[in-house]
Amino acid sequence: MTTTDLICLFGKCLSYIDAAWITFGFLGQTIFFMRWVVQWLASEKHAESRVPIAFWYMSLIGGLITLAYAIHIKDPVFIAGQSVGAIVYLRNLMLISRAARAVSTPPAHSGQIKGNG
Repeated sequence: MTTTDLICLFGKCLSYIDAAWITFGFLGQTIFFMRWVVQWLASEKHAESRVPIAFWYMSLIGGLITLAYAIHIKDPVFIAGQSVGAIVYLRNLMLISRAARAVSTPPAHSGQIKGNG
């Protein structure tokens, strides 16, 4: 173990940078996992299956953090899976945003003028 090593586990010594990357990867996985807890609690609250918007934000954030970690460790399987997932999560957020704007925007004026009588 050198002065740049933080800890040795199972015959592998980690530097501070490696330990930070592993911590970052676990953070992404934790956020990604917690989205299921959020979805479950929302469903229980409404007594029906619900997917709240927080689920999609947590999916995107956790997925991007996990993708960064996968790129760092150069794992092509992990990179491919998280890349496709990020596209799906972003697209769902776009669809939700579009639907929310459509509900909050008043109908466009038809251009017809009503007469006085």
